[in-house]
Amino acid sequence: MTEQLNRLTQLLQVENLSTRQLDWTGIESHLRAPLPDDYKEFIARAGGGRIDGYLYVLAPSSPNRHYDLAEASAERDEAYEDIFEFEDKPAELEEEGSRIIPWGTTDNGEWLFWRLLPGQAPADYAVLVNEARGEEWEFHEMGFAAYLAAVLDGTLQSDILSTAFPSRPHSFTPFTHTP
Repeated sequence: MTEQLNRLTQLLQVENLSTRQLDWTGIESHLRAPLPDDYKEFIARAGGGRIDGYLYVLAPSSPNRHYDLAEASAERDEAYEDIFEFEDKPAELEEEGSRIIPWGTTDNGEWLFWRLLPGQAPADYAVLVNEARGEEWEFHEMGFAAYLAAVLDGTLQSDILSTAFPSRPHSFTPFTHTP
């Protein structure tokens, strides 16, 4: 476990909440990209769920279909294909072959993504956050666990995410079903 993932699991007090076995090879094939180990290990330990009643971590084969990684990825691909016809892409997506894969969303409709560059190792994927109903993007040169841990412990302040997030004490509620 990386230092950042260890910090994240401690902040959220999640340890082995999930017992589901996932076919990561099949999932990555479907997404056409390998996923970062910190994310895969977090999902293996905790599953997808809601952090501090606000941020939803997407998961493959989620018990709540609204937060399924593959479905959200397909939906976001289609949505942003249309959006980028009328809005400028963020500078971090201008490189030929770059793309995004969502890993989280919020109650307000913000989306959190990995930014993938051609030939890039999954451990090097950065985080992009897109505001709800707007063109503002934030770029963070860090991965999934490092980003969440930094936001949760207050060392990173987002201008896009709600000012009420994170809350104290932190909570993590795993997905159990589709309401």
